[in-house]
Amino acid sequence: MQKGTYKLHDEANFNFQLNRTIMWGDGDLQELSKIAKKIVTTENWVNEFTQLAQKVERNNEIAKAISYYRMAEFFEFEGSPNKDRLYKQSRELFYEYNKTIFDEDIQLDYVEYENSQMPVWICIPKTKIIDTIVLHGGNDSYMEEFLPMVQYLMQNGFAVYLFDGPGQGTALRTYNLYFTHKWEKPVKAILDKYNLNDITLIGLSLGGMLAPRAAAFEKRIKRVVAWGIMPSFYDVLLSKSPSILNTLMNLKQKCLINFLLRIKMKREPIAKWGILHGLHSMNVKTPYDYVKKTQDFEMTSIGAKIKQDFMLIGASEDHFIPVNMYKDVIKSLPNVKSLTFRIFTKYENAENHCSLGNTELVLRCIVEWIKNAK
Repeated sequence: MQKGTYKLHDEANFNFQLNRTIMWGDGDLQELSKIAKKIVTTENWVNEFTQLAQKVERNNEIAKAISYYRMAEFFEFEGSPNKDRLYKQSRELFYEYNKTIFDEDIQLDYVEYENSQMPVWICIPKTKIIDTIVLHGGNDSYMEEFLPMVQYLMQNGFAVYLFDGPGQGTALRTYNLYFTHKWEKPVKAILDKYNLNDITLIGLSLGGMLAPRAAAFEKRIKRVVAWGIMPSFYDVLLSKSPSILNTLMNLKQKCLINFLLRIKMKREPIAKWGILHGLHSMNVKTPYDYVKKTQDFEMTSIGAKIKQDFMLIGASEDHFIPVNMYKDVIKSLPNVKSLTFRIFTKYENAENHCSLGNTELVLRCIVEWIKNAK
């Protein structure tokens, strides 16, 4: 896993996703610095990454091609046939390139869920097992980008069950499973199939709300890691929006909110992408319905039900989540068995969302915390 934080673009989300391509993919700093200068819109992004992916694939640099096709797909708008094509190219290349790993170390399996199925990686170390971890991402993750994390955990003696749940990755793209805030349901399906007890549940980004939610209702979870401060998805969205939006939501001004958000979508490509992604992943029809749906994605109202060991991980300069929201999470956890809060900073190259500039440091902290909590 690479280490570092780079300023590659003035737009915060473009910059984050470029860093994500390097830290959680196999992106090349020089190649990405070059195309970053050409990116102004999401269309620029898709075109530049697609061309770069095709170039490196021709040169047989398959690890890069996997990452670049995935990131080309990332900012392609929902409903575009090109989005499905780019997704399939990245995923098929990934499993072909990593065939030996999936023949020898990791088993790709599927769990039945609501008349469909969720993909699961079963990752069992060859050494003595210290603990069993169930791992998942957040709002826009794909399980394949977590391969280095899984390998690190396996090398340190942890069995890992990684899955794409409803609204995520293959569960969404291939099996048409849409987001649910009742995350205990997909987690239960995983625990039931593999007869898992006494596990640690780790959720990243939006998973920092989903994993605690699951822990509140699933007592086979004994330790929970919220890798991202996410007391409420709705509050996080509002933190980036004019204050009038909350007033209009309270007044249920659906038509006016749709009008305002559609103007915002025309003016801001990133907002357009985010809302269209939300419409698709949550299976709703209008921007208002999407914002309304995010109100269900919160953990503070059920925080008192969480009685496990709890680890909260934040980042000092997270461009998605105001860091002071950690107070809302901690305040909502009066009954946890233990509470550990760790905030990572720029001095550790870990100040950005999910601390992706120094993932290995975060994993080391989680590993030591689990060992102490058991």
